[in-house]
Amino acid sequence: MLSNGVQKELERFTDYVVSQARSNLTRLKKNSTRSLYDSLKGNVKVSANSFEMSIEMEEYGHFQDKGVSGSEVKYNTPYSYTTKMPPPMALDKWIVRKGIAPRDKNGKFISRKSLQFMIARSIFKKGIKPSLFLTTPFEAAFKTLPDELIEKFGLEVLDLFNYTIQNPKK
Repeated sequence: MLSNGVQKELERFTDYVVSQARSNLTRLKKNSTRSLYDSLKGNVKVSANSFEMSIEMEEYGHFQDKGVSGSEVKYNTPYSYTTKMPPPMALDKWIVRKGIAPRDKNGKFISRKSLQFMIARSIFKKGIKPSLFLTTPFEAAFKTLPDELIEKFGLEVLDLFNYTIQNPKK
């Protein structure tokens, strides 16, 4: 019989983390399609004697948050490019959205196919720098969570214990 206290505290926690993560995406200019921004959601489920909390996002958000080590530049991350570089075609829409249209030394525009390959090769070599857009607010909020939650959860465990003692199963 967990009351709404724990649920409200966890919802406040997830709302804060999602809000700060979205702000970080915008501030770090990692929000060109808004799909990662829009996919961030916090979920809290409270049942009779347990609770569950999760933060959902597009799968590629993990790579944006933790980063990806390249073949030449390494980051402290579980992800890395080893033998395959990212598919150049996957960069086409991003190049257009960003308005990237470099010229060669003669002033001619570089073909988009060449540009896609050069950017893919650069990502393969240099990797993706960790942005920690989600990790930073999560860790900051988590440091404040235990005392408040333990206080609220401790009282509710006592209420659950008292309820169980007063209403034994028949």
